[in-house]
Amino acid sequence: MPNIRVSEAARFLGVSDDTVRRWTENGILTPVKDDSGRLAVDGLELAHVARDQAQLPEDPTRVGRSARNRFVGLVTGITADKVMAQVELQCGPFRVVSLMSSEAVRELGLELGSVATAVVKATTVIIETPQGKSII
Repeated sequence: MPNIRVSEAARFLGVSDDTVRRWTENGILTPVKDDSGRLAVDGLELAHVARDQAQLPEDPTRVGRSARNRFVGLVTGITADKVMAQVELQCGPFRVVSLMSSEAVRELGLELGSVATAVVKATTVIIETPQGKSII
């Protein structure tokens, strides 16, 4: 399994380096040394902690849907003309952008600072890795 340095682990979890160090001291994460001798954590263990620590806002609609990729956030930008609009949501650390009709923006009552949920149901999701091999 890959080892991830404390500073990178902190960035992935949205916490401080000190928090990750405390977690290694308290047994929440197992400390290891990377190839350079620096404090690191196991990537798989970090992934489990990230999933357990995730605190997503509750979906305000409380409606059941088949789509699993749901991001609740705040509307941070709306650019609209007569026909089309671009709506930006800040969902935790993630920026989600949607293109829709201006009519839909009005019908949904979207405005800056309002709460909305981005629902992503796609058959194509591209995943990239820093050391991955390019497939052409």
